[in-house]
Amino acid sequence: MTQSTMIVLAVVAVVVLAAVGWLVWQRKRSEALREQYGPEYDRTVRQMGDQRRAESELMKRQERVEQLDIRPLSASQRSDYMDRWRTVQAKFVDDPKGAVTDADGLVTDVLKARGYPVADFDQRAADLSVHHPRVVENYRAARDIAQRHRRGEATTEDLRQAMVFYRALFQDLLEDREHAPERELAAAARNGEREVARTAARADEHVHETDERVHAHDDEATQIPIQRVNSRPNGTEREVRS
Repeated sequence: MTQSTMIVLAVVAVVVLAAVGWLVWQRKRSEALREQYGPEYDRTVRQMGDQRRAESELMKRQERVEQLDIRPLSASQRSDYMDRWRTVQAKFVDDPKGAVTDADGLVTDVLKARGYPVADFDQRAADLSVHHPRVVENYRAARDIAQRHRRGEATTEDLRQAMVFYRALFQDLLEDREHAPERELAAAARNGEREVARTAARADEHVHETDERVHAHDDEATQIPIQRVNSRPNGTEREVRS
């Protein structure tokens, strides 16, 4: 084998290894983005019509949000907002349309207090999807119902649905999901125990879910019977309370 042939083979090997490495990196990035964004990942792929463009868009969202001054709510702010939500929820009994309008306004106030820009709704939803992907699609649906209600096109059941959606987002925004990962990673770095950090993250998520279930039973007198959007496997819907 000549020296020139060996050089060519070496170059080819490097190119192949680089290509394989790139493909592995891209696959891992796709898996990470899919895990982070959940249904929002699939929605963005459908909207963009191309997986690479969609992933680029999701990465840009993350970079944008990292530049925002997102801050947690103080204990007093959380308490005040919870009191306001109870008032809005109680209002639904006598004034469903007014309650939905107030719920939309309350969510916007919480977003402002936390540091999210609120001038453009589409951008607002995109920003929220980075740390609140579980509820952002519900937010879009609630906003759509609120707009239809302003045109006189929403039924009372639609308004009940919107209240459930708004409450889900409202409760999620009260939690400081934006900074929890930073705290967990910092602790892992200090202790050199990254596995502990991953376990803590899973436990923290369980706590949030438990807390939401507890809040769901607040103020029994003002709870609103709602039909869930998602059906059981047998196609029947079950009644829940907001």
